[in-house]
Amino acid sequence: MLRIGLTGGMGSGKTTVARIFEILGVPVYNADVAAKKLMQEDEGLKSAIIQHFGIEIYPDGKLNRGYLASIVFGNPQKTALLNSLVHPVTIRDAAAWMKDPCGNGILPPYAVKEAALIFESGSEKNLDYVIGVDTPIALRIERSMKRDGISKEEVLQRMDRQMDETEKLSRCQFIISNNENDLLIPQVLSIHQHLLKIASHTH
Repeated sequence: MLRIGLTGGMGSGKTTVARIFEILGVPVYNADVAAKKLMQEDEGLKSAIIQHFGIEIYPDGKLNRGYLASIVFGNPQKTALLNSLVHPVTIRDAAAWMKDPCGNGILPPYAVKEAALIFESGSEKNLDYVIGVDTPIALRIERSMKRDGISKEEVLQRMDRQMDETEKLSRCQFIISNNENDLLIPQVLSIHQHLLKIASHTH
């Protein structure tokens, strides 16, 4: 089974692309959703977060996301610290998921891990290929403002903390252009066919 990464900067629309893969019957691991779940359920991770950020992050044992976000936002050191706690646990979880992505012992030709920080967290080492979603910056800003209800300044601040988009895309083996002119589905289908072909040769 091939292990495929799917990445793109903030507002690139990689979740939409991931949904198309899911419709094609490909198992998809969403690192963002998984990280949120692990921060709530993984005891080791919880105690590490409490140790570094204080018990008030978990009032009544439930993660207070807003409070944690307010501590790390705009503070690169604290963001890096939080990532250094969360990433290894999420990478481990994804690796375990990749062993049985359908949950029934039957391996599909390939499975996808969707994550914003594939290269930043070093998780590309566990993947065979990475697909990048390329979206014009103006569109990414507009989408992020709409989705997160934040100002353009906030979007640009967050984007500044992500790896340079050109650098990120240059490290991907496949590129999907999400620019409102090129249709997404034919691009995903073409990569899907290509990956099925590679998977059938690797057996």
